[in-house]
Amino acid sequence: MGCGSVGSGNLELIFDSVGHFGRYQIFLYFICAFQNISCGIHYLASVFLSVSPQHTCRPPGNVSQVLFQDISSWRLEDIWTQSSIGREDHIIVQLQDGEIWELTSCHRFRRDDKSSLNYDYNGRKSSFPCLDGYIYDRSKWRSTVVTEWDLVCNREWFGRLIQPTFMLGVLLGAVIFGYLSDRAGRRLVLWATSTGVFLFGIAAAFTFDYYSFIVARFLLAISGSGYLVVVFVYVTEFVGMKSRTWASIHLHSFFAFGTMVVALTGYLVRTWWIYQIVLSTVTVPFVLCCWMLPETPFWLLSEGKYEEAQKVIDTMAKWNRTRSCKLSELLSLDHNGSAGNKPSQVEKHTLSDLFYDWRIGTRTLIVWLIWFTGCFGFYTFSLNSVNLGGNEYLNLFLMGAVEIPAYIFVCFGMDHVGRRNILVFSLLSSALTNGVIMVIPKDYHVWCVVATMAGKFSIGAAFGLIYLYTAELYPTIVRSLAVGSGSTVGRVGSIAAPFCIYLSSVWIFMPQLLVGTSAFVSGVLTFMLPETLGKPLTTTWEEAEKESSSGKLLSTTDNTALENIAVVNSEDSGLNK
Repeated sequence: MGCGSVGSGNLELIFDSVGHFGRYQIFLYFICAFQNISCGIHYLASVFLSVSPQHTCRPPGNVSQVLFQDISSWRLEDIWTQSSIGREDHIIVQLQDGEIWELTSCHRFRRDDKSSLNYDYNGRKSSFPCLDGYIYDRSKWRSTVVTEWDLVCNREWFGRLIQPTFMLGVLLGAVIFGYLSDRAGRRLVLWATSTGVFLFGIAAAFTFDYYSFIVARFLLAISGSGYLVVVFVYVTEFVGMKSRTWASIHLHSFFAFGTMVVALTGYLVRTWWIYQIVLSTVTVPFVLCCWMLPETPFWLLSEGKYEEAQKVIDTMAKWNRTRSCKLSELLSLDHNGSAGNKPSQVEKHTLSDLFYDWRIGTRTLIVWLIWFTGCFGFYTFSLNSVNLGGNEYLNLFLMGAVEIPAYIFVCFGMDHVGRRNILVFSLLSSALTNGVIMVIPKDYHVWCVVATMAGKFSIGAAFGLIYLYTAELYPTIVRSLAVGSGSTVGRVGSIAAPFCIYLSSVWIFMPQLLVGTSAFVSGVLTFMLPETLGKPLTTTWEEAEKESSSGKLLSTTDNTALENIAVVNSEDSGLNK
């Protein structure tokens, strides 16, 4: 089948000729998707990197006897294996010089009376800070970042900043590499970011202090975020319209596999720097073969590199065993120009354009709230899984595994019952499951995990759908801007999620209350949005305005409108979790 003579905008005919998702695209897709596993790993690696085990002040000398409630021992480390010690509990130790000390998690007291080693004491005692460091429970983890640099007590907030600073790097990386991918090309950015993920991942394992660790993780976040942003655009520019929805949504599934790898590695490796090295090696296969990735023909044509684009199309056709498409024919009717000329500059739009009138402004605020809720809930469920009781490694593994059926559910559901209906169902289901978690007794670990899996399924489905739905809600002239602003607000939610987990010290169900409330409000407000299933996209504000008042999407004369979803600005990708 030939390409025919059409305008330069209708590049979708490339896929009609060389195959929408043939062997060549499958090969490229799985190479790129494999690296998504590595990104999923590093996004959640801090769950076990920053574990804060039980600890107590180290006494100022050698211990001869230890007493905790009715447990007596000769070694202080043996107390951890015999009993669980709370933050306010204290341990009594007698030193070899006869001094008796009371040790708590953040303070130590010397008894003035050395007469007897008893647990209850009402005499005078002197208070001292933990100048000699801490003794940690190493029954589960031999070392973590917390135990490495004593990130406890008055330094506890240093440990709590590890995940938020990482997510701040995610936000910055999306902006930097999204811009660069449009200037330097998708392939170069994929190479650079993947190399950065590997190098900074390894560097984080060999850092010599807390600050260098944070810097290495921050640069790792920038690299990983840049990859996730650009790989979505790269994949969508190689996959035809018929397969684009499934291919793009299921990139999330590989990110979920990364979460499962974190759980498995955390179970097998209990020393933080070895754990970090093992996780970083997942990137190696991609780094070794990423040189095989070609540049996308869409970007090459946008830069006027016609001959290079033709070579990519020819290679794609050869792999797919189809007839190649001659771009000279496809672009023959380009307006007043030859086939390789750069397209004219598109008019720039600003954030204020998303508030064109009060109807569009209301829509934008609702969409932003859904983006925030999706990322906020996604990371709150994942990070809080280790606090549910039972086996924390199994809990995190299940939180990753449940995402995969969620994305399959989205792919089937959105084309049968509609985008808005699936989104409403997912958000309200997430709110309901958070409410259920709050009434389950604390000792019912299994039921807590099951309910949390249901919540993660629901919020994962909402997150998998919101990118496509946002792209369909706005006209072509601001579609990229709408998706980009939404994903940016979503990253604010991912930064807020770790702080939400810390609020469980105020009230154990505070994370569920915040996520559930946000999901409920978002789900109810989603009813105000129009359904986009089976409707053409709008191209102008006039059509969008009529759509807002009528609830229906108007037909458009632009037969390439759908193509704009595939070639959105790379910084606007909703895959950047």
